[in-house]
Amino acid sequence: MSEIFLDTETTGLSFKDGHKLVEIACVETNDLIPTGNVFHKFINPKRSIPTEAFKIHGFSEEFLKDKETFEKIADEFVNFIKNKKIIIHNAPFDLSFLDGELGLIQREKINKKLVVDSLEVARNKFPGTSNSLDALCKKFNIDLSRRTKHNALLDCELLREVYINLLDVKEPKFNLSNSAPEQNISLTSDYSKAIVKISEAQIKRHKDFLKTELKKNFY
Repeated sequence: MSEIFLDTETTGLSFKDGHKLVEIACVETNDLIPTGNVFHKFINPKRSIPTEAFKIHGFSEEFLKDKETFEKIADEFVNFIKNKKIIIHNAPFDLSFLDGELGLIQREKINKKLVVDSLEVARNKFPGTSNSLDALCKKFNIDLSRRTKHNALLDCELLREVYINLLDVKEPKFNLSNSAPEQNISLTSDYSKAIVKISEAQIKRHKDFLKTELKKNFY
């Protein structure tokens, strides 16, 4: 099963209070290796952007006013995540907005059985400590220099690196085991079997070297 690393940005903290999505990003992986398939949309929330939200993500009303509404991108989004494991950091927050938007257009909510909350994974691994995405990146020495503002697409990429570390696995490698036909190759068939004979003169020079040169102090 393929995985989706998902993140959103919003106008505020609660969909029930009238806040809306302004960005959705999904990065597809296969066995945690990026496939190159990405879903990334900025969304017109059709409402004002509070100053507090703007300070976090930097998306202004002017920037978002010509973007598509959620209704226009919903089909593409649903098809992109369909039947894939969805990994989200603090999943209840993002799901409350996604399910809220889907509910407004009478679409089926996201299947929670397919969702993994990486925040819960982190809390189980590091109880009693900060497990925000920033904190985990610092814990695992993941470069945060690009994260001057919250950005859903960048956060998906960071989350993938964090998740790999949470699972205690190495950075996944491509499986090349079937990339070439099996061949019967002898690892010792081509080495040289020739015996080199050393002359008496060479042996004498070597003994003279040991008697004289190695007595010198090279240090």
